[in-house]
Amino acid sequence: MTSPENYQTYRGLPALAGLCSMQRAVESNWSLDESVSRLKRLHYVLKRLHETLTARLTAEPIYELKTAFAHHAYLFAEHVSLIRQRVGEMREPPLGLDKVPHPALEAWLDEIIAAPTTPALLVAVYQHAVRAVLEACQRLQRDAHPLADAPTVRVAKWMVFELQEVADYGDQAVACLVDQDEEPSLQPWLEHLDRYLAAAGQLDGTQDELGEIPDPWQNHPPYQYQAEPQRDERFSDPYNAGVNPEAFLYDESYTARDKTLMMYYKRIREVDVPEMMASILVDLKDEEPWPFHMEMSRQLWDEARHAMMGEVGFVSQGLDWQKIPINFTWSRNLNLQLDARERHGVLFFIEQGLMPRTGKRYEFEIAHESGDPLAALFQDFDWADEVLHAQIGRRWYVPRYESLNEALRYGDACWSKVLSHWQQYLDQGLTEHRNWWPELYAEACRRWKQTPDPRALAFNENYANSRADLEKLQ
Repeated sequence: MTSPENYQTYRGLPALAGLCSMQRAVESNWSLDESVSRLKRLHYVLKRLHETLTARLTAEPIYELKTAFAHHAYLFAEHVSLIRQRVGEMREPPLGLDKVPHPALEAWLDEIIAAPTTPALLVAVYQHAVRAVLEACQRLQRDAHPLADAPTVRVAKWMVFELQEVADYGDQAVACLVDQDEEPSLQPWLEHLDRYLAAAGQLDGTQDELGEIPDPWQNHPPYQYQAEPQRDERFSDPYNAGVNPEAFLYDESYTARDKTLMMYYKRIREVDVPEMMASILVDLKDEEPWPFHMEMSRQLWDEARHAMMGEVGFVSQGLDWQKIPINFTWSRNLNLQLDARERHGVLFFIEQGLMPRTGKRYEFEIAHESGDPLAALFQDFDWADEVLHAQIGRRWYVPRYESLNEALRYGDACWSKVLSHWQQYLDQGLTEHRNWWPELYAEACRRWKQTPDPRALAFNENYANSRADLEKLQ
């Protein structure tokens, strides 16, 4: 008699395409409703965690955390999109994914985004929330019927793989930034967050609901986004606009090798783009559909990657980027002077301006000519990323206008009305707009064992009267 225990396949081949054993396949303790219910809870939590890291990025001073927040917010966005697709395959139009699955989960995530300090945020996101999501995905992978609900199992597997890396990063970050004598003071905070999950029946609703929804932690006010960028102590003189790298880069009289230094600077300076883009995503949270946030999160993460390329580039040359003033006034001025639509217009205008031959292709060609293989590698991918970003802008920004030219004119006009405050920052004593280029260039030449080009050493153009696209300020 054939039974699940003694079922035989042809010559012992793995049964059921390798999805599971026959014994597991005949179990029927699963349903489409249960699958959808768990996925919707995961969707809600991951979407809120994406919003949390995006919102906290701008005012987070620590550079490594800014880039990590950009990366992890993007991963969460990818997971949200995976879930949305899967739920849509299970007789679910309308999806109902805009509904809060449980008030305790909403209150829990309201608490996390409002974490009062960076250490409190790190333990709340990485050691509490991400771990809870990871465990819920592991349960889903285990409990979902491996044959009937194979697509959901695949989604869960993918998420477990990436979430484990995120959780591991969080453990390392907490170990680095939370002192041992500080850990006991964070324990009541974590226990407070645990009570929200208990009231929700845990993240995926697989347990009984226990207790009432707690009041906010220490009665702190609801979270308010902080639009002014912050930098850690390594970013000395961040108001400094005393060097215009574009003026050097597009001057044909300088060598390609010398120009790679300016390109590495331009790359690491791009950490200001995530600081600005985060403000767009926060301000337009309820005004744009999810695909907008998904694609813009990818672009935000790409810009963080570009900043890290600059960081790596300087390290590869034996140069200390901390000795260079990494300017942040572009993101600061846009965030504090323009609304979200205007900031998006400036972003698109700049991205579109990188498409002609004098843009990213030119930077790649210079990097290739320089003989620096790392610069060539980075500019190759930077160019590809910016082509993607221009396409994202054409999908989500341009349709608001009658034509591409009108969209470009609006972005240009928005950028033109931004006050650079070059003289004001000087008068307030925030910076002297020091020309840091000769010092950097001389050190690079020393390491390259070459004599500095006197003309390059004498370069002294700044942003007093021009923008990054070399257009003159009014």
